[in-house]
Amino acid sequence: MITLYHSPLSPFCRKLRLVLAEKRLEVELVEERYWEKNVDFLRRNPAGKVPVLRIDGKTLTESTPICEYLEDRYPEPPLMPKSTDGRYEVRRMVSWFDDKFHHEVTANLLYERVNKKLTGAGYPDSGRIKAGAKAIKYHLDYMGWLLDQRRWLAGDAMTLADFAAAAHLSSLDYISDVDWNRNENVREWYAKIKSRPAFRSLLADQVPSFPPPQHYADLDF
Repeated sequence: MITLYHSPLSPFCRKLRLVLAEKRLEVELVEERYWEKNVDFLRRNPAGKVPVLRIDGKTLTESTPICEYLEDRYPEPPLMPKSTDGRYEVRRMVSWFDDKFHHEVTANLLYERVNKKLTGAGYPDSGRIKAGAKAIKYHLDYMGWLLDQRRWLAGDAMTLADFAAAAHLSSLDYISDVDWNRNENVREWYAKIKSRPAFRSLLADQVPSFPPPQHYADLDF
């Protein structure tokens, strides 16, 4: 049995859940309140972060290395190109979302609006929320520009880059922080990825005290 210790709205956990589902791997989801620093959880990952994956008798941490482990272990369907240039571009885009987008957008919107309340870390910082709301426009425009030239974010095939982006955007969509009317290319791209069977478990997520908007699970928005 594969076991994933996760937090429902964590984009890093969501990225991994999408990969596991796309590769049709059965997994037991264990919700982890990582901020409580449970001793058993810290034994699994001393960094105190999710996701943590138990697979093949191993305990794996950090979302991108785990995703690449799964890609090597279960190569079908492929989520990384075979070419060196193609693999570079996928890794560049994954890094863009998990680093730049995360720092400028996800941390300022999702973490301020939701995580602070869940973890008892205080009240949302309105300045950070305004900064995140401003930054997401730039990122959506950049995605739209990429999709003008490509079928998917990193090329002509769906890859881990698309799952990384969709993980962040789906977390933000849960709290209605994505303007899907800003760019038609992005809206169409998200509609394609949102309709995949791998996305179903994400659309069924429910976080106590934070009900999703009506459009969240609607495949036609």
